[in-house]
Amino acid sequence: MLIKAFRPWSVKESLATDEQIYMNRRKFMRGSSLLIGGATLSLAGCNSEVAHDVADDMTQSTSTSDYKDPTMDLYPAKRNEAYKLERAVTDETVNATYNNFYEFGSHKHISKAAQALQTRPWTVKIDGLVEEEMELDIDSLIRAMSLEERLYRHRCVEAWSMTIPWTGFAFADLVKKAKPLSGAKYIQMETFQDSQVASGQKQSWYPWPYTEGVSIEEAMNELAFLVTGAYGKPMAKQFGAPLRLALPWKYGFKSIKSIVRFTFTDQRPVSFWEQLAPKEYGFWANVNPEVRHPRWSQANETVLGTDDTIPTQMYNGYADQVAHLYKELGKTEILFR
Repeated sequence: MLIKAFRPWSVKESLATDEQIYMNRRKFMRGSSLLIGGATLSLAGCNSEVAHDVADDMTQSTSTSDYKDPTMDLYPAKRNEAYKLERAVTDETVNATYNNFYEFGSHKHISKAAQALQTRPWTVKIDGLVEEEMELDIDSLIRAMSLEERLYRHRCVEAWSMTIPWTGFAFADLVKKAKPLSGAKYIQMETFQDSQVASGQKQSWYPWPYTEGVSIEEAMNELAFLVTGAYGKPMAKQFGAPLRLALPWKYGFKSIKSIVRFTFTDQRPVSFWEQLAPKEYGFWANVNPEVRHPRWSQANETVLGTDDTIPTQMYNGYADQVAHLYKELGKTEILFR
């Protein structure tokens, strides 16, 4: 008799409701904002901001343009059945028309502006403490990896969440390709920088380019995922095309967009939001409902595209897969900020 073992987040396929069910949902919580250097910022650069009413947003196009992605033939990728969820997939139109991408402005309606991003040609540099530094053409990199689709929760530090069908490959595969030296302890990532295309980068109070970092152990964890597509096709530019990160157990600002560089280092990186507000956005940024943000609770979250407010889970529901990574650090407040 064959007994199939499911992961803690797995449920029956029938419960992974198709996003079309949510096409007409219109009520969302309003995103919080803060002032830094005189500019009004939405908190922490997560993938999407929650709209108060998306009636206007629904009229915007969710396509990136008439441009045909060179890797279009690879989509839709086969879904990895280990990564199923109890929640419905967040509607693509909702997700694609209300976004944080500070390179294109601190407001949330940046989806049209983001179409100015030229995603080809695009190279990804791997340097630092590796056997041999390299620059990889994005299409060659994507085609060299085994793509799959995963359903992941996404929890923003602003206390809202969504569920996304990402397509991509394991971060661990990139680490293996890079062949880091024994002294490498962390990976710092950078997004593109081109103020002629991305007007937000003209704002001097931001520490451009956007940087983020993870430990080698985090990058090698099975959940760490480098994303190249979403909703069964190449990733929309406002999502962070052509390559972004998804770390489902961390707050969303850790999932850097439009990556151009991976630097292996023995020094812990200081990331973009940590430079701006270190008391609010620490390096680890693991989801923890027991540790409040300095200005609001993290105990509950509003599910994007619904009227539901639900309890937040430790590590966003992925504790069995990642809790062991942080035992030596202790259960301190800074660990979960």
